[in-house]
Amino acid sequence: MLRRSLLWLSEQPRIFRFVRRNRLARGFARRFVAGETAAEGIAAVQGLAARGITGTLDLLGESVAVAADAEAACQAYLDIVDRLGSTDGVEVNVSLKLTQMGFDIREDLCLANVTRIAERIAGLGGFLRLDMESSDYTQRTLDFYRRLPEGFRSHVGVVIQSSLRRSAEDVERLIADGVRVRLCKGAYLEPPEVAWPDKRDVDRQYLALMEQLLRSETYPGIATHDEVIIRHACQFVQQQGIPSDRFEFQMLYGVRRDLQDRLHREGHRVRVYVPFGTQWYPYLMRRLAERPANIAFILGNLVREGLSRR
Repeated sequence: MLRRSLLWLSEQPRIFRFVRRNRLARGFARRFVAGETAAEGIAAVQGLAARGITGTLDLLGESVAVAADAEAACQAYLDIVDRLGSTDGVEVNVSLKLTQMGFDIREDLCLANVTRIAERIAGLGGFLRLDMESSDYTQRTLDFYRRLPEGFRSHVGVVIQSSLRRSAEDVERLIADGVRVRLCKGAYLEPPEVAWPDKRDVDRQYLALMEQLLRSETYPGIATHDEVIIRHACQFVQQQGIPSDRFEFQMLYGVRRDLQDRLHREGHRVRVYVPFGTQWYPYLMRRLAERPANIAFILGNLVREGLSRR
């Protein structure tokens, strides 16, 4: 019932307009979303750089149903890439969802849009991450990556979710192909025949895939706020003699900033994903709806971060 309610709320334009005008709601959202404009997103990335942390910009938007909207999103990303390229002290590094680029309209349209972005990024020595959506898109996304022009693929990476039962085979194949992987647990609500329903199984697979990726020398992104997993990763790389420049920890904007800084002080590379754009309200509501337990996760992390600063 909670999930259905959150999804319903995410689709109500009147509520969206009201929330965007509400100072309290906007203040809460600004904790997890850098703002509505590219300038605000870039400013957030610059703030991270001042702390010694790299950033990845993510223009909010997904499930585009009109070709003109997909082309507009593509142009917005090209502008963002150019602005990052002309900003001192920051990386050219962005992530996007394929459904934002027209994946559900026509795959050739999506391929043309993403290829334009990948070409611009490659020319600037940057990096593009193809975000993973629900399990309905997993195989399609991995197949799409292999359709990209070979000359740009070294500047493009994918995301794998440890919650999916298929992920062990996917990681093995991606390592063999030398693809850079961002490993996360996965926030989507999936059927039990597709994903592990028990958190312990998700965590167990995460640890196994993480160790496999760390040994692979493909520069994985270890995307988690779970301190147990992070401690395991730190111990593993120390035991295996894996240098800190062969991987990075990745976290979300506004979540566990204390942990981000601590890992940086300990000599680890840390990257923060920075979402921005006008679609912050449906973004937050859909993320909560995909897994209502995220509400407790967000509130719990706010409490832990606050306690760590006392």
